[in-house]
Amino acid sequence: MSQFLFLSADFPELLKHAARAEKVALSDPRGACFRARLALETAMKWLYRNEPALRQPYGRELAALIAEPTFTALAGPAIVKKAEFIKNHGNRAAHDDRRPPSAQDAAATVRELFHLCFWIARTYARTARPDPKLSFDLSKLEKSLTISASTVAQIQKIEGEIKAERQRADAAEAALRTTEEAHKAVEAERDAARAEIAAIRKANQKIPDDHDYSEAATRDSFIDQLLTEAGWPLDQDRDREFPIQGMPNSTGQGFVDYVLWGDDGKPLGLVEAKRSRKDSRTGQQQAKLYADCLEARYGRRPVMFTTNGYEHWIWDDAMYPARRISGFLKKDELQLLHQRRANLKKLRDVPLDEEIAGRFYQQRAIRRVGEAFENHAQRKALLVMATGSGKTRTVIALVDQLMRANRVKRVLFLADRIALVKQAHGAFKAHMGATPSANLIERHDPKKNDHSGARVCLSTYPTMMGLIEQMNGGEKRFGPGHFDMIVIDEAHRSVYRKYRAIFEYFDCLLVGLTATPRDEIDKDTYSLFDLEKGVPTDSYDLDDAVSDGYLVPPKTISVPLKFQREGIDYDQLTDDEKEEWDAIEWDEEGTVPDRVESAELNKWLFNIDTVDKVLEHLMRNGIKVAGGDRLGKTIIFAKSSKHARFIVDRFNINYPHYKGQFAQLIDYSVTYAQSLIDDFSEAEKTPHIAVSVDMLDTGIDVPEVVNLVFFKIVRSKTKFWQMVGRGTRLAPDLFGPGEDKSEFVIFDFCQNLEFFKENPNKPDGAGALPIGQRLFVTRVELIDALSGAETSHESLIVDTKRRLFEEVTAMPIENFIVRAKRRNVERFQNPEEWENLDLDARLALIDDVAGLPSAHDDGSLPAKQFDLLIFNAQLQLLKKAAGFAKLQKRIEQFASNLEALANVPMVAHELELILEIQTETFWEDITVEMLDAVRRRLRGLAELIEPKKRKDIITNFTDEIGTGGVLDMPDIGSGVDKAKFKMKVRRFLEQQRDHITLMKVKRGEALTKQDLSELERFLVENGVADETSLNGLAEDGGLGRFLRSLTGLDRGAAKDAFSAFVARHDLTADQTEFLDLVIDSLTESGFVEPQVFYESPYTDIDDMGIAGVFDRVQTQEIIRIVRTLNDAVAA
Repeated sequence: MSQFLFLSADFPELLKHAARAEKVALSDPRGACFRARLALETAMKWLYRNEPALRQPYGRELAALIAEPTFTALAGPAIVKKAEFIKNHGNRAAHDDRRPPSAQDAAATVRELFHLCFWIARTYARTARPDPKLSFDLSKLEKSLTISASTVAQIQKIEGEIKAERQRADAAEAALRTTEEAHKAVEAERDAARAEIAAIRKANQKIPDDHDYSEAATRDSFIDQLLTEAGWPLDQDRDREFPIQGMPNSTGQGFVDYVLWGDDGKPLGLVEAKRSRKDSRTGQQQAKLYADCLEARYGRRPVMFTTNGYEHWIWDDAMYPARRISGFLKKDELQLLHQRRANLKKLRDVPLDEEIAGRFYQQRAIRRVGEAFENHAQRKALLVMATGSGKTRTVIALVDQLMRANRVKRVLFLADRIALVKQAHGAFKAHMGATPSANLIERHDPKKNDHSGARVCLSTYPTMMGLIEQMNGGEKRFGPGHFDMIVIDEAHRSVYRKYRAIFEYFDCLLVGLTATPRDEIDKDTYSLFDLEKGVPTDSYDLDDAVSDGYLVPPKTISVPLKFQREGIDYDQLTDDEKEEWDAIEWDEEGTVPDRVESAELNKWLFNIDTVDKVLEHLMRNGIKVAGGDRLGKTIIFAKSSKHARFIVDRFNINYPHYKGQFAQLIDYSVTYAQSLIDDFSEAEKTPHIAVSVDMLDTGIDVPEVVNLVFFKIVRSKTKFWQMVGRGTRLAPDLFGPGEDKSEFVIFDFCQNLEFFKENPNKPDGAGALPIGQRLFVTRVELIDALSGAETSHESLIVDTKRRLFEEVTAMPIENFIVRAKRRNVERFQNPEEWENLDLDARLALIDDVAGLPSAHDDGSLPAKQFDLLIFNAQLQLLKKAAGFAKLQKRIEQFASNLEALANVPMVAHELELILEIQTETFWEDITVEMLDAVRRRLRGLAELIEPKKRKDIITNFTDEIGTGGVLDMPDIGSGVDKAKFKMKVRRFLEQQRDHITLMKVKRGEALTKQDLSELERFLVENGVADETSLNGLAEDGGLGRFLRSLTGLDRGAAKDAFSAFVARHDLTADQTEFLDLVIDSLTESGFVEPQVFYESPYTDIDDMGIAGVFDRVQTQEIIRIVRTLNDAVAA
């Protein structure tokens, strides 16, 4: 006897499909899931046909019917979850030939169908409602040997027949509406039926629903779904409730909720499920005890997962503490974790590939990341490296080492631009050619761009957001454990704010790269990497790179332009210019302004003389190449595409002999812009001046660039440093054999240098939140303000709550971004949660729910912008704040703009209100309800108002330009000055290698005061140093120490210093390696401070550093030798 018989009286069609699904659940799981979905479709179509509370969604497919917010409002989130569960398993049955549903899946699907059908019957039954005590008994399901399992082909054939049958039914119904009278009769009959159904529902809803809808079982089903997405079939008895022995209880027995088995019959992982109301971490001790028992029995310790259906934690206690994870790992990913336990190599035993990253600071950065990962069990690292210092090569060498050490298998490289992804992909192929890699932006090609087999995948952030959602045969294409490491190119706050869901979804190591100086990185970025502000994993700033000779320094020149700084004032023009000003058609109304602000310059007003003076200054003062005959490679950063085009046009007019090829516009408006970038990247090819808008701010590596022109305002330090980095790269022989690039020039015409000098600690702007998120947050704040107002606004509060509720109910739980916040989303999909929005509830809405993807249609962007304007006005009105007056004017202007469209029928219909808004009397007794009425009636008209575009105006007023002065910034001034001096001295020393006192410095011989005086005189006489620079050296240890840092210590001298020590002791391999490191450091940098013997790379040999390699007496002797060498240059 079927357990669905309660449907027989009022829902026989539904009973037919449900009973069929029930009958074959254990014998034909695929057929059962398909029949359950048919039952669900039947139920949903009946509901949408007969229930007046439901609104027809955007589509007729099952997913759209379930996602419709009015359905959630009617049935509640619990029923919606069950419907989604049935749909998903039904779809899998119909389309997944590779992984059929199991009997367990089918039983769970039929159970969820039972509860959904019960809700329908108790809500809409005309005769007798079902007994609330009814429950679904899995033990009553029977397996029949006479029923054969359905195939996908059979299911799809049945699906086609049912679809054809429904089409015939629709055609028959349409035939009844052939005449207007017939149509009206059908509609009248339907309206009567819908009214009757509504009355039945209301009557039935008055009786409390005491039925047990098995929420715990639904939770377990969701866990099953996550495990299924990870490829775990859960089709064997041992997969669930697995019995174990050895628990610390009276019987010694226990039952593991889920065991994830390997192909060798040993457990790879276990899952401990807790009630949804409990913190999932409460099960960690129980999971540990289960792991102990399984390890004792099978000889392998499983990875532990704990979950409550909402939050999930992974604990591989052989490697890391427990951490949050977005789902479960696949079998191959768990197998890889276990293999790592056995095959993990010490990083000190895996040499770095110096062909990829051979510079000392690159190797230091890699060692420090490795130390954080290996020694400190950290999973995140942030590298600060100046643009041009080889960030990409460094991270490629890091990936290479970690792969060879068996620490990572698959890596994801993320960048914010397609060009940067392509550039990085080329670098990976060049340096790790044997490692399969793929650009996920480009289409899959098994031979050239294999997405499936790639060990290094590269993508932009938006592309990856979409790929995470993709399913392949019922499994997630990219599960949480797919990648072992993510590399973020140019990690900063805006990336985290927009795309943090990616980093929260994947369970892997995280390495961030940035060129922003360590002290300029915002606190949020450091917190993303779990680091203290100002203390990255490793840093190599511009002044370090310049000092070491790996980058060239900027010469920063601020050039004053009157109009650019002060704007154009009519009263300050000449008489002829005033006449020109008066003749200009400024706008359609004939308005003539008395001045143009500097912010408008190059936005819609383009002044010929201003641009001509900038170009003339550049051509005269910019660094030249080709024997001084040609301006070196130059980037002009323009304000807009129109501004850039105007600059190029003026250049061609002023310098026609270059035939339109010397200067070119390069931005996203140009077709085949990449070909222009390729030409610009070649030293001898035109263009030699690239006028760019955003496109060349980052990602272009042209070492020959020697001039940067800032013809736009920049207020983001992050962006500013990226732009400065376009000129820092070395360019050997740029000016001829042996004449290398030694600096580049920044011409700043927009006071950017002054701004950053006056505001050294100003953080980058946080950036505006998406308007949908701002609207959500503002509505929540409005509810709070309305609730605390002196007068009652209950109706408006109810309407605002209902609108937010509709948005939340339209949030798709299956979306990976929403799933991460599933607990609070489901919480607020329950209408009862909105009855009392206390502080905790409001914070949960703002922090966890606002901004999540939703299928709710909120209209056009202009309509949403108008909503936000009104909401802010309502908040200001409730607070009685002075800011209301400003918002009032904006609303009046909005109405005025609509009035100009009075000939449009939609506007004419609301013209009375539009005119009234512009009167003083309308605002005398204004209320929040009146404002809301304005919003509701006029929001649909907002998109009719076209943005007012200023007419582009070209003028030729005489501008004033200064000569320009060198301006040092606190961030790059003093540090780079020292670096320039160091580079200057280093080049001089290379030419004076045979100087007798300099030879003493390099050989480690003790210097006398007379030696130092001789060196000072020698440097001053040759113009290399002056009294100021020499005095500055005194603060850093003196001239001798400075020179030793440049020459290094002769390797033979370093070895000789330790020869007696080596002769007296029979050194072990580790001790020999340790001394070799000391000698390498002395040879490279001239000095080594003893305290570094307790840091990496010395701790790579032994965790205790020198104390773990040598005994106390030996340690003291080594330190004495080192200090003697250090002190030799201090007379």
